[in-house]
Amino acid sequence: MSITEPDLSLFQPGQLIARGVSRLLLSHDFAVLEEFVPTRGLRVDVMGVGPKGELWVVECKSSRADYMSDSKWQGYLEFCDRFFWAVGPDFPVELLPEESGLIIADAWGGEIVRMPSEVKLAGARRKMLMQKIARDGLRRLQGYRDPQITSGLL
Repeated sequence: MSITEPDLSLFQPGQLIARGVSRLLLSHDFAVLEEFVPTRGLRVDVMGVGPKGELWVVECKSSRADYMSDSKWQGYLEFCDRFFWAVGPDFPVELLPEESGLIIADAWGGEIVRMPSEVKLAGARRKMLMQKIARDGLRRLQGYRDPQITSGLL
């Protein structure tokens, strides 16, 4: 079986950054779920689960305007042990809060430029998130196998 490369021209700029972030996190033994909804009204670009159960949120920003229009990012902090911004190489990084992590990425990979301090989640919050990540991920996999499930045709 051969695996074909997706047509990257169909991706939005933020999706290309998320793809590179996902590859970077995989190289650090993290499993990722893109566009994860930890709670109603919030959607994180990349949620990473590390080998020791650590939870990282990565918000991908493709431009100054994209960053300036994001008013929800501080709500993501209560759903992770570490929070990162991921941006392309031409992004004006001086806009980003210094206490946040920083990843420079493109569609092919990325690099952690600044590691944020770890703020450990409470055990109950971690358990709830791990269960939600597992269930959401499994639903997505089931939808690939049987698209009628997610289309509402059943």
